[in-house]
Amino acid sequence: MFAHSALCVCVLLAVCVLRGSLSESQSQTQSYGERGSDLGLQVFLRVAQEKANENVVLSPHGVASILGMLLPGTHGETKRQILSGLRYKKNGPYKMLKKLHKTLTSKSNADIVTIANSLFPQLGFSMKEDFLSTNRENFMCETYPTDYSNPQHAAHAINEWVRNNTKGHIPSLVQADMLDPALTRLVAVNAIYFKGLWKSRFQPQNTKPRTFTPADGKPYKVPTMSQLSVFNIGLASTPEGLKYKVIELPYNGNSMSMLIALPSEETTPLANILPHISTATVQSWSKLLHQRKIRLLLPKFTIEAEVDLKGPLGRMGITHIFNESQADFRHMSTEPVYVSKALQKAKIEVNEDGTKAAAATTAIMLARSSPPWVTVDRPFLFLIRHSPTGTILFVGQINKP
Repeated sequence: MFAHSALCVCVLLAVCVLRGSLSESQSQTQSYGERGSDLGLQVFLRVAQEKANENVVLSPHGVASILGMLLPGTHGETKRQILSGLRYKKNGPYKMLKKLHKTLTSKSNADIVTIANSLFPQLGFSMKEDFLSTNRENFMCETYPTDYSNPQHAAHAINEWVRNNTKGHIPSLVQADMLDPALTRLVAVNAIYFKGLWKSRFQPQNTKPRTFTPADGKPYKVPTMSQLSVFNIGLASTPEGLKYKVIELPYNGNSMSMLIALPSEETTPLANILPHISTATVQSWSKLLHQRKIRLLLPKFTIEAEVDLKGPLGRMGITHIFNESQADFRHMSTEPVYVSKALQKAKIEVNEDGTKAAAATTAIMLARSSPPWVTVDRPFLFLIRHSPTGTILFVGQINKP
């Protein structure tokens, strides 16, 4: 049984037209992984604000990837909005993104990250060679011509690709009624699959029902994992002075870790600390964290969520791609197109790892020193981050595990 798998898929549908905030100095120092993740993080925060009492999960890197795939097809203001949202330099970020893709998916990583990108153009829809080659070279993007005059058949083909590239965790993404048989010209899809084993595993026999109090204040019992171990832990605070705990749980391969943040005071809602979270904030946590032996109690959880990206991206100034009269994709095709729908579906599962780690016996020997208990028993934020590049693969808020 795997300790952890997280998946995410994005879809963007481009349809034929019928008529046919950080300072500059800060963004200079950020890696491309962080810049793209920051945009995705802002999208997440907007969704989380609207769904304050719900579970939300999103892949910031997935949002950045799909916009990166569309970018070489854009022109003028449409292009400027995406570049400015992602804070990429004018001449295009492709070399950097190619390097990032390679680093994240490298076979040398002990944790498995699979990122797959595909374009599904309408049969006979002619796309410019530069657009195709940029996507092929930098995003390892495959192209699969598809017949949208039969939406059921087309949706089935796309969903099958998604299912295969998320190891079956996301069985379907596109509904036939999203695909206009006469007008759909292109569907762009990005899928991310992650599977990591905890560096310090939880023993299944220590998992017991414990009380969790969700945002609505009605406590209930949830299977909660427990282990005594040394973790990186620290106390951070928002500009308004609200304090919150940050705990880091590294994965086996050392390059990926899960960061958990929850308000220190039980009376502080998670929603009060979220607005100040950015990749710069997450980067700053590393200075605050120090190793400490604690007993960590963390609920097991599996959540999946679908996020419509059009609203949050629009509120961040990326509007032209969705607008029939303003979208300018002249470098993708001579036919005028715009994006009719942008969706992301993600799923994450967090549990103890089934393998009994030999090192776990040391925890029993250490138990006499009665270390502090850190109990995650109310709504919390989690991020899965690739430490060397600062890329945030997944982020979520857990209200009801």
